[in-house]
Amino acid sequence: MAALDLLVIAIYLGASLALALWMRERARNAEDYFLGARNLPAWAVMLSIVATETSALTVISVPGIAARGDYTFLQLAFGYLVGRIGVALWLLPGYFNGGQQTAYQRLQARFGMPTRQMLSATFLSTRFLADGVRIYAGAIPLALLTGWDLATAIVLMSVVTLGYTLVGGLRSVVWADALQLVVYVAGGVFALSVALNMGGGWTEVWQRADAADKLRLFDFQLSLTTPFTLLAGLVGGALLSAASHGTDHIIVQRLLATRSLRAAQWALVGSGVLVIAQFTLFLAIGTALWAAGQAPDGQAGDTLFPQFIVQHLPSGVAGLLMAGILAAAMSTISSSISALASSATNDLYAPWAGRTPERDGAHLLRAGRAFTLLWGVLLTAAALGFHALATGRDTPVVVLALSIASVTYGALLGTYVLAGWRGRLGARLQGRSVITAVVVSLVVMAFVVFGSGLAFPWFVPLGTALTVALALGLTTFSRDTAALPMP
Repeated sequence: MAALDLLVIAIYLGASLALALWMRERARNAEDYFLGARNLPAWAVMLSIVATETSALTVISVPGIAARGDYTFLQLAFGYLVGRIGVALWLLPGYFNGGQQTAYQRLQARFGMPTRQMLSATFLSTRFLADGVRIYAGAIPLALLTGWDLATAIVLMSVVTLGYTLVGGLRSVVWADALQLVVYVAGGVFALSVALNMGGGWTEVWQRADAADKLRLFDFQLSLTTPFTLLAGLVGGALLSAASHGTDHIIVQRLLATRSLRAAQWALVGSGVLVIAQFTLFLAIGTALWAAGQAPDGQAGDTLFPQFIVQHLPSGVAGLLMAGILAAAMSTISSSISALASSATNDLYAPWAGRTPERDGAHLLRAGRAFTLLWGVLLTAAALGFHALATGRDTPVVVLALSIASVTYGALLGTYVLAGWRGRLGARLQGRSVITAVVVSLVVMAFVVFGSGLAFPWFVPLGTALTVALALGLTTFSRDTAALPMP
């Protein structure tokens, strides 16, 4: 790799660290540290949400989807927008009802502390495993592009990211995310212009792609095994987005850090629009790579864009793209560390230690920093562990770990549906019925995700329906008619 590319990466790392530390919140308590004093601008939170949900694999994989196929992948993004609109209208108002610290605190008032802690523990375990492997997988293209040892790439990313997350809290994370989004999108725009020029220009590329039916956007077939259909995209994508952006603390934490409910709604819906634009950009890169003859048959789709960066982008610009891939990976690390530490501090440690945010803010701040350091070390160790497990093998361990989140999202979303269930049956719902339904749903969905041919957009709808049906069924046949207060 050219010295100029290494210099660009070094400048990016230094700028990312400097910006995050400069913008950090002088935290007085855990709320300032984990929620940015609830004073972050909506546009910055919007950019942070998009950067958080965009992994390094998204940047390198989406171009391969268009190069090998068409634009039907965008149907999933349309469903993402629908799901975020639903969360903005129905879930977000409940999060701004009182001084909630985490996504799972609101469940305590409806189903009791055990339900809150059980779901928080579910989030901690699945997010730890899934993001540990995302860090590992995100370091793979970085190591390939730079020539670094994979373990070195993992440790370098983790140390720099942990540094500003530990010192600056969520405020530093959000501003670093915003910078990271700008970096990889700018690199993508430049890569698109180079690929279009190699393919004969915008008009030539699009005419050839249209003639080859590579611009198809909608697939109207009814299938449970084809992932990118209109029905799967709208229904599955909507519920997947509702679960990931309405119940997963890694996103909810950012929304709680905005200045008002309206600001959070604006940031969430705006992120859905921005994700569609982002996916369109990287799909267009794939189409241009195909037209330029950079997608030979037999080559894995995930390798097309990285190979193009190395072989055809000028020195310096290639470094910018490498920094973009690094940015996406670092955003995953920082977001995971902050969300895991926040949930561990507020959902598990504070109730166990008998501490409250109002009375023990300074103590919980110290505990939060300790958990931040702990989760940073554990995530790095998990990524290195996946590296050790995958050495000398194919990548089934990566695919397996990346599927973990699909097991739990339906159960999480189903719990929130149950929390808002009205009528006599809803009033009889008890925490133990919900916990039982969640446990059974997790077991069933593990078999479905890893042992069936069902297309992945249907995992969350199935898990949600299963959790709701089980809890309502248990309540229907229960003799306990004591009502709990509605949220």
